[in-house]
Amino acid sequence: MLIENILLERIKSKKRLLDSMRPFPKQALKKLQKQFETELIYNSNAIEGNTLTLRETEMVLERGITVKGKSLQEHLEIINHKEALSNLKEFVKKKAPLTEKLIKQIHKAILMKINDGEAGRYRRLNVRILGAIKSPPQYVKVPKLMLEFIKDIQKSKDLHPVELSAKVHYEFVRIHPFFDGNGRTARLIMNLILMQKGYPVTIILNNDRKKYYDTLKKADFGDIKPFVNFVGRMAERSLNLYLSAFKKGMEFIELKEATKYCSYSQEYLSLLARKGILDSIKIGRTWFTTKKAIDEYLRKQSLMK
Repeated sequence: MLIENILLERIKSKKRLLDSMRPFPKQALKKLQKQFETELIYNSNAIEGNTLTLRETEMVLERGITVKGKSLQEHLEIINHKEALSNLKEFVKKKAPLTEKLIKQIHKAILMKINDGEAGRYRRLNVRILGAIKSPPQYVKVPKLMLEFIKDIQKSKDLHPVELSAKVHYEFVRIHPFFDGNGRTARLIMNLILMQKGYPVTIILNNDRKKYYDTLKKADFGDIKPFVNFVGRMAERSLNLYLSAFKKGMEFIELKEATKYCSYSQEYLSLLARKGILDSIKIGRTWFTTKKAIDEYLRKQSLMK
């Protein structure tokens, strides 16, 4: 197993609960999906260096506004990501399997009007990634590696969707098949796998950029588990947000407020949250949990005594 058992069990439980609540109220669902998509586009581009804020990203997407002082490329990255995400939703609706052709279509949408010559085409030169432990494979090996990559996915269907999505993400960026846009493409195909299994959009937060890259580096050293667990916590975050929107009693409270329901300090609860021991969620730079999560943690602690 690639994912921690306690995290996997929480994910399974929350996914079952979410599925039991379907169908969701249409208007509320539409609003929530829109928020998630805006956050995905903002965070995915911000990780790659785009300087448009979340609010500015929303303005570009919803009103087509040009933000003063921001480059044309930064605006195109936002617009293109929206198009790529629209394509992704169509692939999910059609239950399209992950293929090289599909990956190239996603990548082409991402680089449209930014670098049309490279959009949807495997790289034709060797590259080195600044700060990376090892260089990506030579470009002549990319077609063969991508063929093996697709075959390996088909053989890995016994993995839990979260484990599979993380593995696919890592193996894709390891091959680095395109000259540019690999990270954004990887995060979208990761979501394709999850969304096809009924999971909400999973967002890798720009605030967690360092942890994201650190766990990818550990995977380069041969230990993919930290990265799988990182993706798992991001998938759980999305489940938490959906449940808080549709399930009464799942409302979030800040850790400071959570101290009222236990004998632990805010600092200790924060430590439990960061380690993934306490069922919690990070919004911006602040950790939140639920009274139910505190009660569950206290119950488990009493059983261990």
